[in-house]
Amino acid sequence: MSDTKTALITGANKGLGYEIAAGLGARGYRVAVGARDRARGEAAVKTLRTAGVDAFAVTLDVTSDRSVAEAAGQLDRLDVLVNNAGISGPTGPDWGQDPTILDLDVVRAVVDTNVYGVIRVTNAMLPLLRRSASPRIVNVSSSVASLTWQSDPGVEVGPIMAAYAPTKTYLNALTVHYARQLAGTGILINAACPGLIATDFTGGVGRPVREAAATPIHLATLPDDGPTGTFTNDEGVIPW
Repeated sequence: MSDTKTALITGANKGLGYEIAAGLGARGYRVAVGARDRARGEAAVKTLRTAGVDAFAVTLDVTSDRSVAEAAGQLDRLDVLVNNAGISGPTGPDWGQDPTILDLDVVRAVVDTNVYGVIRVTNAMLPLLRRSASPRIVNVSSSVASLTWQSDPGVEVGPIMAAYAPTKTYLNALTVHYARQLAGTGILINAACPGLIATDFTGGVGRPVREAAATPIHLATLPDDGPTGTFTNDEGVIPW
């Protein structure tokens, strides 16, 4: 087997996921581009290969048990998993989601992708990760997940997003529990906050995507004595 490490990034055909794939590829990783749409995944792979990245497409819908199982079956090794795929659900003016009028079907859909999807993918990929010498898992979170910041009137955390934000808080809690369960296995799992990014997700508002990819890439390439069970951004640890 080749010594080249393999990284799988979900939702990697565009935006932050694509930049994480490009960044890891530039560091010598073989990159599995996870995408729900096969054609879009292949298009992203073509662009990455043009830039010299060893990349291949993996059709992966994180809301489907079958799709996730089939994706795992396509991989012969896995060293890094980046759980990047996520949705916000419909929002009102200024991205708001009023908890007093939430549509529960919207909440279920957001939870299915942002929380259940991470569990589906992580658990399906764990057998491969356990065979790696330096396995890493990165969960892409958000500053809106911080209950400390959300409950502090002196901290600007943006609009109330009552469907989206709690899913990221849930994701952070999962990160901690996975870290506890996997302690001593060599698998390091951390949550990354990329900040507000200029992507389709935000309507082009925010900082450059390449800059935002720095924290997830850092956590994906931690040394063996690196931290686990943390929640960080470019500036350091974020309060839970």
